[in-house]
Amino acid sequence: MNRVGKRLRRIIQRPGTVDLSRYEALLPAIEKREPELKELSDAELTEAAGKLRLGRPAPWPASETTPDTEEETQAPAPAAISNEQLVELCALGREAARRALDERAFDVQLVGTMGLLTGHVVQMATGEGKTLAGALAAAGYALQGRRVHVISVNDYLARRDAEWMRPVYELLGVRVGWVEPALDPGERQRAYGAEVCYGAVSEIGFDVLRDRLITSPDALAQPEPEVAIVDEADSVLVDEARVPLVMAGSVDAGVADEEAADIVRRLRLGLHYETDSDGRNAWLTPAGASVVEKSLGGVDLYDSESNRLASVNIALHAHALLTRDVDYLVRDGKVQLINASRGRVAELQRWPDGLQAAVEAKEKLPPSDRGEILDSITVQALIARYPRVAGMTGTASAVAEQLREFYELEVAVIPPNTENIRTDAKDRIFASPSHKLRAIVEDIRTVHGTGRPILVGTQDVAESEELADKLAKANLPCVVLNARNDAEEAEIIADAGKFEAVTVSTQMAGRGTDIRLGGSDGADRERVAELGGLHVIGTARYPSSRLDDQLRGRAGRQGDPGGSVYFASLNDELVLGCAPDVPEGISAEDETGEIIDEAAHRHIRHAQRVAEGVDLEIHRNTWRYTRLIEHQRTSLLAHRDELLRTDLAAEILKKAESERYEELSEKLGAQRLAEVCREVMLFHLDQLWSDHLAFLNEVRETIHLRALARETPLDEFHRTAIPEFRKISGEVEARSAKTLVDAETGEDGIDLHGSGVRRPTSTWTYLVHDNPFDSDAEQALKKVRGMLRKKKD
Repeated sequence: MNRVGKRLRRIIQRPGTVDLSRYEALLPAIEKREPELKELSDAELTEAAGKLRLGRPAPWPASETTPDTEEETQAPAPAAISNEQLVELCALGREAARRALDERAFDVQLVGTMGLLTGHVVQMATGEGKTLAGALAAAGYALQGRRVHVISVNDYLARRDAEWMRPVYELLGVRVGWVEPALDPGERQRAYGAEVCYGAVSEIGFDVLRDRLITSPDALAQPEPEVAIVDEADSVLVDEARVPLVMAGSVDAGVADEEAADIVRRLRLGLHYETDSDGRNAWLTPAGASVVEKSLGGVDLYDSESNRLASVNIALHAHALLTRDVDYLVRDGKVQLINASRGRVAELQRWPDGLQAAVEAKEKLPPSDRGEILDSITVQALIARYPRVAGMTGTASAVAEQLREFYELEVAVIPPNTENIRTDAKDRIFASPSHKLRAIVEDIRTVHGTGRPILVGTQDVAESEELADKLAKANLPCVVLNARNDAEEAEIIADAGKFEAVTVSTQMAGRGTDIRLGGSDGADRERVAELGGLHVIGTARYPSSRLDDQLRGRAGRQGDPGGSVYFASLNDELVLGCAPDVPEGISAEDETGEIIDEAAHRHIRHAQRVAEGVDLEIHRNTWRYTRLIEHQRTSLLAHRDELLRTDLAAEILKKAESERYEELSEKLGAQRLAEVCREVMLFHLDQLWSDHLAFLNEVRETIHLRALARETPLDEFHRTAIPEFRKISGEVEARSAKTLVDAETGEDGIDLHGSGVRRPTSTWTYLVHDNPFDSDAEQALKKVRGMLRKKKD
């Protein structure tokens, strides 16, 4: 009955409406503990925290006492935490923060901590102290005997927060560490061995992939996952959810069709090729195909035996659909992708090999190394490994539906400690981007004349630099923050609130850091506050209202004054791509081009909803495919773990090749032979899984063609993928037995290398855009548009 009631409540309850009354009712009891805890010495405070421990994590890395089966190593889901435990954890945490940081946690921070400790995503406004709330929750889980990963969006924030919060953890008797790319294997094991470990989502994910390729239990970096607290949860769980993390092994340098790149460079839009209004696809016209065929020496592009059409199409996509300084930068002789949702360089991120090489050929750069994909994992699958997940962010409500659907997480909206008094002006809409740009420059001129600091949020690198040029010509000096100078982000953001400061930024604008009025030292705080605080300008609506709110949230922290205004145009990319059919009768003022008609505001909101709907549908569609892959991966990893930790490989091969096994046992000894069998079977298992991933990728890239035959692509994908996966186990045993028979032995032992058991000489990790021009995205876009048009009609 309880289970049915819970299910009904989840259906009826709106996302983002977690009841906070349970937590708020505990605040008086927490405050009542303060006088008593203040009297304790530091050692006594640590001892009091130690009494909360329900059990300590086992030693790590794995020792001789490591359980042999996966079932034994699985961490049970954390037991529900009692009100008494919440009170004691929060009271001890508040006192530890007061002593270590000279910060007494606000009541709302403790409510946030309790929300995290009960497995919610808490929404706390900018400047309300999410970092401390997260640290107290992490310490609370650790004091329950759970290992905690605090997952951040980048390495800088992970290290900063771990070092910043370390004194609090130490007073509570909790060990803390962090992982970053520079750590060696021993340092990495020690970091994960701490009760609380901070790390970027990519770094933690890459360590999971590395652990899946090791051949000795002692080399494992990570213990079994138990609790994840996700910082900037909307960014990690939603924006990054479709970006797979990849482990690759060396093959050779990438190969691009430079001839195709040279040819498409000369083609003209509208004559030789067309693109759709969404910028997701490009195709040759008959005239374009004719030009290309002649340039290639008279080949027939559409001949089934020709392989040139694919390379020409990839080159055309790189030329027509990917724009320098918008989708990527060229820096230090390399193509660097830009993360659209954050405006930063997407470290280690690349497109699938063919497209990556095509962009490099377009920019006349040498192709980067091409790798054989050894394994991959999506962020969504990475988070699903944790029995308990909680998160925190300033903008969760807008994605509450997705957090519930994909992660079974509910959003708890924590009220601010001090009322938000920021003034959000109504959007100013213009007929054209040029009219809009002139109005933005004029608004900056007017506000700057008062000395009030200004932060301008632009859509991409190119726009930020264009606006900076316009401001320079208008004798309005500014500082630019974009993917080109992201290393200077902290310094630039620290002074964005200074008197007379003008900062032009992409969406990266210091997420994870606060803009203090008066600058980093707060010297002009009162002067700036009297002028109205930070003035935030958005140069266009983002594809998500959540991104709009993030930019607005840079102003008005902790009750500071501030203001924001968005400028928009009916010819912005958002409108042209998602709602190109502008309602008739909308008119603009002749001189300024400004539109005051309410229909224009409705239309831009409609375009944004379409964009959000497309993203949601693509997320759903991606997960429909990856869910099967993750199920297969889980099954295979259970078998791999058994091979890794036991003598199962030796038992299998002894049964398969008993005569050869006995012969090798006499030469090598039972222990060494068991190691050889393990190494051989793990090699073939890993190789066949890599081959299976390549096969599935090829199937998915062509699966949309099945729709021509009125078959459901997803069903066809399953129908193809499942039988192939079932072949892996038998093939591993067959190949391993053959290797054991064929391997030569000598004075130095057995020559596995000569028998083909050769792992890549080098491996590297990167993130990959998941089919940026996939037809599934097209279908999603059309489906959502159709639904919204029906509603509108």
